[in-house]
Amino acid sequence: MIGSDGEQLGIVLGREAQRIAEEKNLDLVKIAPNSKPPVCKIMDFSKFKFEQAKKEREARRKQKTVDIKEVRLSINIDTNDINVKVRRAIDFLKNGDKVKVRVSFRYGREISRSDTALSILNDFATKVSEFGIVDRPPKMEGRSMVMFLAAKQSQAEKPPKSKKPKSKPQENQEQENPKEE
Repeated sequence: MIGSDGEQLGIVLGREAQRIAEEKNLDLVKIAPNSKPPVCKIMDFSKFKFEQAKKEREARRKQKTVDIKEVRLSINIDTNDINVKVRRAIDFLKNGDKVKVRVSFRYGREISRSDTALSILNDFATKVSEFGIVDRPPKMEGRSMVMFLAAKQSQAEKPPKSKKPKSKPQENQEQENPKEE
């Protein structure tokens, strides 16, 4: 049995352990019921459940969800338009999102130019290669060719830049001056 302060009370009978817990107005909780003998702890169970729920909420809040953003291209896209789409995809990758790049074939005759779509997607991947990697290579899906890009690990792990106040170095200098005097 473990006491409310975390101290070991040794092996105690069940009724005796329940009596000790009732005297302290706390609960007797089995921590390891399958061990020989079972391990019990005296604690406030409602407070324990509340703290556990609070930790779970904090973990969910800190968890980063990865969204899939889509960039649409066409067979007849111009180089400047591709550069605009590349910049947009880089912004998505910097935020840690995945990017779905889609080249749509609007008319039946455009599907015969799938080699052009493949070259457009490969060119797109090389332009974005500094910030992302090809997660899923180009593949035909219905009337479009699709490729997925994922952020590089070094980009995804970096926290967003925040402006730091410049007053902190001055405070450190002021603290050092009294020590010298």
